[in-house]
Amino acid sequence: MNKIVREHYPVSQLPEDLRAQFPGVETVRLVIEEGAARQSENAPLGRGEGEDFWATLQQARASLKEPRSLRDAVADIRALRDEWDEE
Repeated sequence: MNKIVREHYPVSQLPEDLRAQFPGVETVRLVIEEGAARQSENAPLGRGEGEDFWATLQQARASLKEPRSLRDAVADIRALRDEWDEE
């Protein structure tokens, strides 16, 4: 993906609709990025991406020592969160 960054870009050179967003400002940081083919998180995965995801998921499931209940998982997460809160 292409990306252009301009520091201290004059607001006076922006299109009028954008200039109106910056009253009293002389310069801005301008970032322009090429639109991605898949910008939405809900967009379908490509063939390779989907296969990689499922392979990784299967490996993670296989590495589990024993099945965990939802209650146990939530308790562990809360304990970890509480450790961070104490610091």
